[in-house]
Amino acid sequence: MSIGSPSNQRASRIYLDHAATTPVDPRVKAAMLPFWEGQYGNPSSLHSWGREARKALEAARSSVAQSLNAHPEEIVFTSGATEADNLAVIGVAQALQSKGRHLITTQIEHAAVDAPCASLETQGWSITRLPVDTEGFVSPDALAAAIRPDTVLASIIHGNNEIGTIQPIETLGSILRERGVLLHVDAVQTLGKLPIDLAHCPVDYLSLSGHKLYGPKGVGALYIRSGSPLPLPSLWGGGQEQGLRPGTENLAGIVGLAKALEIATEQMATDTPRLAELQAQFIQAVLAAVPQAVLNGPSDLRLRVPGNVHFSFPPVEGEALVLRLDLKGIAVSSGSACHSAVIEPSRIVKALGKSDEVARSTIRFSMGRSTTAAELDRVVNILPEILGKLQKK
Repeated sequence: MSIGSPSNQRASRIYLDHAATTPVDPRVKAAMLPFWEGQYGNPSSLHSWGREARKALEAARSSVAQSLNAHPEEIVFTSGATEADNLAVIGVAQALQSKGRHLITTQIEHAAVDAPCASLETQGWSITRLPVDTEGFVSPDALAAAIRPDTVLASIIHGNNEIGTIQPIETLGSILRERGVLLHVDAVQTLGKLPIDLAHCPVDYLSLSGHKLYGPKGVGALYIRSGSPLPLPSLWGGGQEQGLRPGTENLAGIVGLAKALEIATEQMATDTPRLAELQAQFIQAVLAAVPQAVLNGPSDLRLRVPGNVHFSFPPVEGEALVLRLDLKGIAVSSGSACHSAVIEPSRIVKALGKSDEVARSTIRFSMGRSTTAAELDRVVNILPEILGKLQKK
């Protein structure tokens, strides 16, 4: 980074960690601002301030539902996707335990699903974690074979948060629906990048998060299809959000989530192709500049989350590369943001059948609306030098 004022240094920084979090869109901030100032009423209050807040809350619920082609009463607001995932996995399992205590998931789930499944195991539930192929795909045949008479729920991530693999949810959901098994989907990485039509997709529960699509942190939602069993809540209080998420609603955050999803839906037709083009060009350029690089995840980019690029650079440690790039003003991740500080082989990459060395040398580049081709060119130009120095150590 060249010497200059702090503002100039900041301007020269390159942010390629949009899968971890995104900046709040100025239009989202503008939509949220009134609910921090003049319209600060509690949606449960009977006076005019409360009624105005309730109206805004239900308008946001309707907006989120419209973006998903769902019904407003099917949307439950939460503190984020982690809470939504936990509510779906643990809450549904507990609600249905009289019918069965077997759940199906995969070996490449986000920790927000994998950890609740592990917790259920300690309480006597049986969990089947489906293997994936070398690009991260679940086999429909393997899913069908895993279903048992006591299977009550499957939880399958839509777009993997590390390697970007997009699962064939329509196919997998149809298999589960034919056998009477409910499906929960974590759609955090795909919502706003890919169209999701819940009126026609065989999904019973779906988790989403605001801060992955240029909305605020601390807010998310769980879609619960009408007629599907309601999860048992983990919190008790005033009965808000159908009793599933009691507590005064984060109204400003909810309004921001709705606005962010509305903008993402409107811009998808232009944003997604642009990200896909940058993604393809960057992958090609990295492979040309660093021949030993290993691309993790789908080689067919149509089956990969737009903007997601996941490489291994053996024998270099991923964390070391993250820090060296950061010194150059480039922000990337060595895995999921929830675990990027833990120095261990990526369990996601290991699930692809790759070695510990490859799994330790992973880097995720994730692009967003602000990413430019010039920024990616700079990264490609810097990479070989940094890798060369790290390999000499």
